[in-house]
Amino acid sequence: MPEILVLYYSRGGSVARLARQIARGVGEVSGMQARLRSLPPVAPITQTAAPPEPEDGAPYVDKHDLTECAGLLLGSPTRFGNMAAPVKYFVDTLGAEWASGALVGKPAAVFTSTATMHGGQESTLLTMLVPLLHHGCVIAGIPFTESALNTTRSGGTPYGASHVAGVADTPELSEDEAQLARALGRRVAALAKRLQP
Repeated sequence: MPEILVLYYSRGGSVARLARQIARGVGEVSGMQARLRSLPPVAPITQTAAPPEPEDGAPYVDKHDLTECAGLLLGSPTRFGNMAAPVKYFVDTLGAEWASGALVGKPAAVFTSTATMHGGQESTLLTMLVPLLHHGCVIAGIPFTESALNTTRSGGTPYGASHVAGVADTPELSEDEAQLARALGRRVAALAKRLQP
C-alpha cells in the first residue's frame, strides 16, 4: 500500500500532535497509509550521535523513507520565522536525494506550531516549501474550500497546517487546527493516489 511520509521535529509536543492528525487524514483516503517519522535534535556546539530510536514517539527517519514514500508532509516548530535547526540540518543533508530525483513529482506539504499568533507561522511554512520545490515536489496547501480555514481563530493557513501553542506551550489542538491538519493529510494522500503510475 502506498505510504505518505509524515516527517517532523517536535520539542513541546505540538508538532507531533499535528503530525498525528495529518496521519489520520492520510488514512481516510482509501488505499493510502501514513508512515510517521521524526527527526532527532542537533547539538549546538558539537555534533553528537543520536540514539538509534527516540525514547518515545515516532522512529527517527531513514533516507530510504524519502525514496519509498508516495508523498511527504514535513513539520517543524517555528524558530524566528523559520524552520527549527534539526529540520534544516536534515534538509541540508539531502544532496544525494536531490541529485537522484527521489522526491520529483511527489506531492508535498508542510506544517508548523508557534508560541504566538503572529510568531511567524506563514513565513516558516513558506520557507519550508522552498527546498521541496528544489526537490521537484508537487506543492499542496489547504484551499479555502475547507470551511475551518475561514473560521479559525488560532492556527491554520492556506500554506499548511499550523497550531498556536501559546506562551505556556500547550500542545492541545483546537478543533479547527485538528480539522485542517486532517484535511491537509487527505489532500496530499489524494494527490499521491492520483499521481501513482
